[in-house]
Amino acid sequence: MIRVGMGYDVHRLVEGRDLWMGGIKIDYELGLLGHSDADVLIHAICDAILGAANMRDIGYHWPDNSDDTLGMDSKVILKRTIELIATKGYHLVNIDATICAERPKMNPHIPAMQQCMAQVIGTDPDNISIKATTTERLGFTGRMEGISAYAVALVER
Repeated sequence: MIRVGMGYDVHRLVEGRDLWMGGIKIDYELGLLGHSDADVLIHAICDAILGAANMRDIGYHWPDNSDDTLGMDSKVILKRTIELIATKGYHLVNIDATICAERPKMNPHIPAMQQCMAQVIGTDPDNISIKATTTERLGFTGRMEGISAYAVALVER
């Protein structure tokens, strides 16, 4: 049995925070605001994986009002998401994700993101497709107020 799930996440860009994307730290003057490390790419991917397994979303499993999740590394959430779907007999087949950001440019960092997440998940980096786009300066992303990410995941049992 194969199933597909879709995920989306967005966080505001602010001063005084590190910018984490796809499990790696990107050198930039702004970071993403959130209860955890605010890695929008991993959050969207986890929601897609959980959705494919019909296991709700990351906010259900890791609430943003819990002291246990404050400052949490999103790579931990990704690893635990893979472990969670395994309890229902699922494993990840592949991911296709898109980061929406005006700045910084994400394309140079994509291979490192793929390697990092593949290591966390225990899969081949070729199973993790990541693309980057802008919104042509439209909306909150275009005004560089935040970054969003979309993801689709295929799981199999």
